[in-house]
Amino acid sequence: MQRWTLIQEELLPELKESVNTLTPKLEKLIHTLEWLRVEEFVKSTWCGVGRIPHDRYALANAFVAKVVLGLVTTTGLIERLTIDRALRRICGFPMWKKVPSESTFSRAFTEFAEAKLAERVHDELIKTYLGKELIGHISRDGTAIEAREKPKAYEIKTPKPEVKKKRGRPRKEEERAAPEPTKIERQLGQTLTQMMSELPTECDKGTKCNAQGYKQSWNGYKLHVDTADCGVPISVVLTSASTHDSQTAIPLALLTASRVTNCYDLMDAAYCSEDIRNHSRSLGHVPLIDHNPRGGEKKAFAPHEAQRYKERSQAERTNARIKDEFGGRQIWVRGAKKVMSHLMFGVVVLSADVLMRLLT
Repeated sequence: MQRWTLIQEELLPELKESVNTLTPKLEKLIHTLEWLRVEEFVKSTWCGVGRIPHDRYALANAFVAKVVLGLVTTTGLIERLTIDRALRRICGFPMWKKVPSESTFSRAFTEFAEAKLAERVHDELIKTYLGKELIGHISRDGTAIEAREKPKAYEIKTPKPEVKKKRGRPRKEEERAAPEPTKIERQLGQTLTQMMSELPTECDKGTKCNAQGYKQSWNGYKLHVDTADCGVPISVVLTSASTHDSQTAIPLALLTASRVTNCYDLMDAAYCSEDIRNHSRSLGHVPLIDHNPRGGEKKAFAPHEAQRYKERSQAERTNARIKDEFGGRQIWVRGAKKVMSHLMFGVVVLSADVLMRLLT
C-alpha cells in the first residue's frame, strides 16, 4: 500500500506534468512495472570492449509494455515508442537517443529467452506475494498454442515382429519379461529436472477435445498451467502439442508445491490415473480428478466434491485470458524457448494484474 500511494500521489502527477498526457493504459503499465521490477533480473553482458549495447533494462520493460498495451508485433511497439514520449520515459529509453531497431529488439528477446527472464520474474512474484498464503484449490489444465512453424517430421519406424505370448500361467522355471513402465510410473522415481528434460518441446501436431466434446487439431505447442482460486497462474510448462496432459501432472505438482501451499488438486478426466492421485496425496493434497470410464461405468463425485470441482472453471478463464488478452494467440517467434518466453511475458503481466486487484 505504501508503494501504491507513492506511485499515485507522487510519480503519476510528476509524469503528467512533464508529458502532458498519461492514458489509463500507461498508468496501468507504470503500476505493472513497479510490481514486477523486471530490471532487477536483467544482467548486462557488456564487458567494456566494442560498441556499448542498448540498455537491456529498457528493452525488458518495453516487452512488458508490449503485452500491457496489447501491441501484436515488435514493429508496432517501435512505432509507438517513436511517437509516444511518455511511453519512452516509462520504459527507460533516453529521450535524446534513437529508438533501437527491430533487429536489436530481436537479439535482446533471444537473450531474454535463453536466460529465462520472464520465468524467473514469475517465480519470484509468486513466492513473494503468495508463498506464505494458503491456497484452497489448484486447477490444472492444458491449452493449445498455435505456432507458425513447420511441425516436426517423425521417422516411420518399421514395426518389430510380434512375439506371440503364451497363454496361461508361466511354468516354475520359466521367466517372462516384465512390462515396460509407463512415463508416469518412471516419473515417480525421477527428480523434477529429469522429468522436465524428458518432456518433448518440439513443434508438432496435436489433437484435443474442446469443451463441447469436438476434436480440434493444430500445429504448435501445448501450454500447461496450474491456476489458483484467485486466478493467478502458479506454474507453467510448455510441451509439444502431441504431449498428453497427464504426462505433465507430476512435474507441475512439484513446481507448484515448491512455490505455494494448497489443499486440493482439481483436474479433468485426462489426468485420471491412480499414480497421479497417489502422488497428489503424498504432497499432502486432496486430489479431485474427474473419472474417465474408458468404456466402463463412470463414477460420479460425492456431492461435496462436486461442489468443490466447480472451482476448476478458473483454469478455463485463465487460459482464455492468456490467449485473448495477453498475446497467446499471436505467436510470431519460432522455437520452444522463444515461444515460452513470449507466453511467459503474458503470464507475468496477467499475474501482476490479478495481484494488483487482490492486494490494493
